[in-house]
Amino acid sequence: MSGLPLVVAFGEAAVLVTLSTEASVESAALAQSVARRVRAAVGGRPGRGGVVPAAASVLLHVDPVDPGVDAALSLVHELAPLREPGDDEWPADSPLIEIPVRYGGDRGPDLAAVAEQVGLSPEDVIETHAAATYRALFLGFAPGFACLGPLPDRLVVSRRPSPRVRLPAGSVAIAGPHTAVYPIESPGAWHICGRTSVPLWDPRREPPALLEPGTRVRFIPESR
Repeated sequence: MSGLPLVVAFGEAAVLVTLSTEASVESAALAQSVARRVRAAVGGRPGRGGVVPAAASVLLHVDPVDPGVDAALSLVHELAPLREPGDDEWPADSPLIEIPVRYGGDRGPDLAAVAEQVGLSPEDVIETHAAATYRALFLGFAPGFACLGPLPDRLVVSRRPSPRVRLPAGSVAIAGPHTAVYPIESPGAWHICGRTSVPLWDPRREPPALLEPGTRVRFIPESR
């Protein structure tokens, strides 16, 4: 799609920067880079709120009265070119976090269904999921919830048709091209394949979130 990055008003209190039509490891790295540039330009100016990077876009919250969306749009346009060489690359020294997981059984109630849906055995699903190294693309949905990707193509499945009301903290899940660990007890519609005892979110820790954008993650199967 031509015309990207695209900078537009997002309602009366935000500016949206669309960087790509598809979410990927590269687009997420670009979003983090653009978010840093926007934060630096905002520089604590009154009326400019949080800068929120996603997998392929960046949202800037703005006071709708002062300075207003038009002024914020002008500010972001002044940053052109938003994209610079290397913006779609993560730092080579990004930390690697290993997360032990107990797959299947009560801890992974959707493992068998996922295996049947993708035409693999449960053991092959576990092996495939644990063989990949993932990247934390962005944080969202819940405190410490990191969207990890890319999931191996052979494990890509749609979300569950209806969400569960309550999932235990530490639930390891897959949906679409991503995998994640639910950091706190919460509802969710992803397929639960296992669980970890590693705390992904701890308000007493600094920083509270174990995973940050760019962190590399590997899952280590534990015996059931």
